Amino acid sequence: MTATIRKCTVADLQKLQEISTLTFNETFKEQNSPENMKAYVEKAFNLEQLEKEVLHPNSQFYFIFIKNELAGYLKVNTSDAQSEEMGEEAIEIERIYIINTFHKQGLGKELLNKAIEIAEKQNKKKIWLGVWEKNENAIAFYKKLGFVQTGAHCFYMGDEEQTDYIMVKTLR
Repeated sequence: MTATIRKCTVADLQKLQEISTLTFNETFKEQNSPENMKAYVEKAFNLEQLEKEVLHPNSQFYFIFIKNELAGYLKVNTSDAQSEEMGEEAIEIERIYIINTFHKQGLGKELLNKAIEIAEKQNKKKIWLGVWEKNENAIAFYKKLGFVQTGAHCFYMGDEEQTDYIMVKTLR
């Protein structure tokens, strides 16, 4: 199955909001309260916030399609757009989500490879991400692809403090 990846623009904000909300809910609604999910989604995925992120010069969003159907997306950050101070030699994968019906088709790996390609073009030495400590499938996926846990940071889901593991992959 051939996937197509393309960069998002401001014209894609509505689609970006829809897929962000859908994939976040699919991934986390079973382990979090409806109130905290609602609070997070309304804050993180409102159109004004997404527009600010899409227009940020050090952030990039990409959609992945299967047969012209939107299947997932990726957000990468460099420099001051990173959610943690990791230096100029690093690039962050802030979001990498695939719609559940498209899981197990290699799309996550394709988006990860896109992030690595971006990092290499910018001569970055490492790529990193934060992953919720309870998201065992994602942690196993990243470990399999060479990421190593190097630390942790706090993440707020509504009013609940949660822990994200910081995972880093050194690039050649």
